[in-house]
Amino acid sequence: MSALASVDSSKELLDRAQRVIPGGVNSGMRKLDPPIAVARAAGAWFWDAQDRRYFDFHGAFGATILGHGHPAVLDAVTEALRCHDLMGVGVSPLEVDLAEKLAEHVPSVEKAVLCNSGSEATYHAVRLARACTKRQKIVKFQGCYHGFHDALAMNVITPRELLGTRHLLTSGATPELVERTLICDFNDLGQVEEAFTAHPEQIAAVILEPVPHNIGCVLPQPGFLEGLRLLTKRDGALLIFDEVITGFRHSIGGYQKVCGVTPDLTTMGKAMANGFPIAALGGAAQYMDRLSSRPGGDVFFSGTYNGHPACCAAALATIRELERPESHRRLFGLADRMRAGLSEIMRRHGVSAYAAGFGSVFLTYFMEGEPRNYTALLANDDALFVAYRRRLLDLGVFKLPIALKRNHTNLSQSETDIDFALEACDRAIGDVKGKFGY
Repeated sequence: MSALASVDSSKELLDRAQRVIPGGVNSGMRKLDPPIAVARAAGAWFWDAQDRRYFDFHGAFGATILGHGHPAVLDAVTEALRCHDLMGVGVSPLEVDLAEKLAEHVPSVEKAVLCNSGSEATYHAVRLARACTKRQKIVKFQGCYHGFHDALAMNVITPRELLGTRHLLTSGATPELVERTLICDFNDLGQVEEAFTAHPEQIAAVILEPVPHNIGCVLPQPGFLEGLRLLTKRDGALLIFDEVITGFRHSIGGYQKVCGVTPDLTTMGKAMANGFPIAALGGAAQYMDRLSSRPGGDVFFSGTYNGHPACCAAALATIRELERPESHRRLFGLADRMRAGLSEIMRRHGVSAYAAGFGSVFLTYFMEGEPRNYTALLANDDALFVAYRRRLLDLGVFKLPIALKRNHTNLSQSETDIDFALEACDRAIGDVKGKFGY
């Protein structure tokens, strides 16, 4: 039992957090109802401060693709720290090894640089695109999230009445930057064409999650990504794939390897290092060589913690595990089992639902049919979505109890675990459906 575990320890820890951390958590998306204090994690499970165990489908927004505390990752990190820690000068063998791995596996990557978070990577990608094109405007898509910076922190989970406007995630954003961002609907190539026509030779880049996972799992329709590639090439804009979520999780080469569309720049993170804080920006050499890490580069790039040896070691160990041919087959098989089971459960209970997903990502939308964009997801029954997931918490299964959030399988899970989770899902929907007219 954890040293933190006691009947009152969870409330005590949460109270202490409220006194010294705004809201008691270090990221806005960690504020839950009911609140939770996590004491430890291992493999497919975590324990709260009262030693209650939860089967973890959240996995730190999908970062822990191997499971919590994977031995190969921990061994690699320990060994790296025995040799050296942060130097802040020159380059280490681990940084070179990791960049070579990215170039080997990800089709768009000829060169890459390392940073510490997805937000940093997309920030640098946008700045680099603006420098390379000498343009200022950016196209992003409703429902896609690309980090905390002013140019992109908008139009993710937008209220119905604000669709078609710039819906900012934050106060304090710089108006001039906000106004340079154009919002289009995912899977609507016509809207993107209209944006290019309305702003000729002004658009620096189109950035998107090739699969918008910040609203669950909305798949690109045939021809959409290919159309974006043609439009950007024709107009002289850059195409940026934000693969912070899809990278390494959907394929060792990212979703671009799956769909066969090669962007100019790619951002990566999360599953790349099984939860260690590292991210990357990669792309064609003609663009990457503009960064100031190369002598003569005119696009500033810097960071004290970039390429930290512990994080590089974690990434290399994670990639080695994912290079095994059976790894993605197993990840996908577990998620297929969940999707099939959830479809059967919801059908048997007479609940309108769609078991969505791709690869190792899955979730249940409470609506009819497959959504093509965020607007379609306004039909989702958010209240049922959250009530169902809160009931799952009582039953020891953790799916983030926030509307539209995705779930993930990882390599520490088993078919027996999936069957346990499906039994809990069956019970949970049976317990809550009556409150929603079923």
